Amino acid sequence: MRRALPRETLVRIKLSEYESRLRMTGTEAVLELDELSVAYGRSAPVVRDLTLAVGQGEVVALLGANGAGKTTTLRAVSGLLKPAAGTIRLDGADLAALPPTARARLGIAHVPHDRGIFFGLTVAEHFRLDGARSSAGMDAAFGHFPALGELRGRKAGLLSGGEQQMLAIARALARKPRLLMLDEMSLGLAPVIVSRLLPVVRDFASDNGTGVLLVEQHVHLALQIADRGYILSHGELAASGTAASLSRDSELLAASYLGDAPDDVNGAGRAGGPAPGDAPDALRDVQAAPTQAAAFLRRRAAPDAVGLAGPHRPVAAPLRHRAAGADRLGRRDLLPRLKPRLADGEE
Repeated sequence: MRRALPRETLVRIKLSEYESRLRMTGTEAVLELDELSVAYGRSAPVVRDLTLAVGQGEVVALLGANGAGKTTTLRAVSGLLKPAAGTIRLDGADLAALPPTARARLGIAHVPHDRGIFFGLTVAEHFRLDGARSSAGMDAAFGHFPALGELRGRKAGLLSGGEQQMLAIARALARKPRLLMLDEMSLGLAPVIVSRLLPVVRDFASDNGTGVLLVEQHVHLALQIADRGYILSHGELAASGTAASLSRDSELLAASYLGDAPDDVNGAGRAGGPAPGDAPDALRDVQAAPTQAAAFLRRRAAPDAVGLAGPHRPVAAPLRHRAAGADRLGRRDLLPRLKPRLADGEE
């Protein structure tokens, strides 16, 4: 009777097979998602038919409102969630059979929104845990954020929010990953701190050929360092394009984050909704955008014109979320329209 191999041995065998395939493919795309759908348990998919790519040395921003499916996408890539459909490829190799530990060995570094650090360990102990045992290895780990060198003996739980984020990113960079995924690195941080962290990520990607998939709520800060961007809305790809074109298309960004089209796009306020006669102009405005606006947003601009109704109609975000989103997007011109409704008690 043949004896079954231990799970860890099987993972090593699969890993060696994948590594040989990676050397053979020679593809320039570090990460490829092909019609990816992800669900939690047996519920409806949170992410549906998502297709995107991240190239070598490229920073790609994955944008969208809260609940759009950004974190779910990263968790699926790192192996923490099993896709319901679609393919995830790293350097051309399908990752379907590999657990999270094997994906990490292949070069996927995932910095979650909670930073993934241990409050009871010192800064230096975090890097020793990652394998930087010599003084030279420690100095190299601190190279990206020299301020951490002065804090090497301090426990992570006593660091400020910005210092904790530096530690989380420095740990990921010290591994020299093929793919770096950053989930909400600005969470709880002032924009001035975020503006200091993002250039480090940009320089690392360019210098080392690492692909970066960046999930970020500070849209314009993210697009300043990104090469391209994808916008998710309600789990679907709403738009994509170069960072420059997305930055210019403020109306499309506002529609994606705020849950409805601005007045100057659909020609009608939220109170009355879009009139059927206004639909052709609304559709032309969205279609003429410099990015590839998906039909999802076109339907949102004029739902009555295309017959979108019933359970599949997009649900508008709560009003307070739209006000916060308008502020993040720099669309302060929308705040006077939203604040009176908040004052009246509208949710």
